[in-house]
Amino acid sequence: MIVRYLDPLERLEFEVIQRREEGQNVASLNDAFESLRGLPRDDAGAAAHALLRDLMQQDAHSPGITTSEPSDLDAIRKTQGNYRGVARPPHSFSDKELLDRVLGGWLGRAAGCLLGKPIERYSRAVIRELLEANGNWPLNDYWTQEGMPHDLLERYPWKRRLGFESLRENIECMPEDDDLNYTMLNLHVLENYGFDFDSVDICTEWVTRIPAFQVFTSDRVAYLNILRGLDPPETATYMNPFREWIGAQIRADLWGYVSPGNPLQAAELAWRDARVSHTRNGIYGEMFFAAMISNAFVLSGIRELVEASLAFVPARSRFAQAITSVLDMPVATMSWEQIVDRLYEQFGAYHWVHTINNAALAVAALLKGDGDYERTICNVVMGGWDTDSNGATVGSVIGVLRGAGALPPKWTRPLDDRIRSSMGSFDNARLSDLAGRTVTAMRKSAPGTPERTAIPTDDF
Repeated sequence: MIVRYLDPLERLEFEVIQRREEGQNVASLNDAFESLRGLPRDDAGAAAHALLRDLMQQDAHSPGITTSEPSDLDAIRKTQGNYRGVARPPHSFSDKELLDRVLGGWLGRAAGCLLGKPIERYSRAVIRELLEANGNWPLNDYWTQEGMPHDLLERYPWKRRLGFESLRENIECMPEDDDLNYTMLNLHVLENYGFDFDSVDICTEWVTRIPAFQVFTSDRVAYLNILRGLDPPETATYMNPFREWIGAQIRADLWGYVSPGNPLQAAELAWRDARVSHTRNGIYGEMFFAAMISNAFVLSGIRELVEASLAFVPARSRFAQAITSVLDMPVATMSWEQIVDRLYEQFGAYHWVHTINNAALAVAALLKGDGDYERTICNVVMGGWDTDSNGATVGSVIGVLRGAGALPPKWTRPLDDRIRSSMGSFDNARLSDLAGRTVTAMRKSAPGTPERTAIPTDDF
């Protein structure tokens, strides 16, 4: 049986790519991989596994040391710019106002994810072809297949898992998606471990609560490594060529929700989570967006928000350079298609679920949308790559920035305040209840904060 992301030959192929992106000389490793491609599948898999095992042993004896892209938290902090804000700054939110902003994050994330879900992994060109076929270009609402030619739907069927249920005419709630499963899982972690949770606690909850085939790419490799008895950071590094892909970035949100105006805390919580499955730029993606969501509680300008959050990742990293290149673009005078053209020129070589290209696209959509929820989520989904994850991320940022009460009902009402999940205790949860639990856990768990009663959500 070949299991996607765990197949040795596939892992070796992407290990070559990963090491090349890190700047290593991979000529001999690539030759070794190419020599295996013509062998019978079982023989090729065994040989690829042996090569990967040898690479892990070599890495253990001579680990690569980088000053510009470290994975250790202390080393990351030494390469960051000046922090914007201090630990636990005061803010002026009442409980009701804070709940509105947190609920905005949950609703904004769910609706943005739902918008990108039916066409995840389709190219930008296919996305436009589908939308133009039934007169819905540019995108301004949930996807529909009404009026779409049958032959086009046969060529480009909706996402196999719950894509059909995510169409405008079929939406009953927020269907299950890994992007939201992780937000709920991290809420469970905070409720049960408080702010003192560590990476091993994350590992424990993964294998206890998430079905193995509901995690993907780097997370699936890490999941297997946890079952093998490895601890972080080995869970992220052992035979894991997907370690800089987007799997950690999609887990950032909860840490931002529970750290309003405290990006330093949000980034550290994100680091503890990310190191379970990712290294280097994979970690930075989660730290950056956790800090951004935290900053969204207290900052109002999108550019200021991005620049302030960029201070929490290594300044010389490929991730920071990518975000800086987006900040340098004259987005106000460019069309969205021109912006995306340039992003594909710069970052199109990365896999469609890599951290760097998707983070750059998300930031570009935020800048171009300038706080407009609909324009931001629609632009990022039309941009392609990881459509549901990017829709979720930018939707979360704008949701916190604006609050639930300011989000257009056109996007939030179809969710019916309900979400599905394969994590049984969360299935059919109310999004408003999740937001209330988030604020309660924040208040109860925060060091030095008096415990408060649960915050009612009836008004939402």
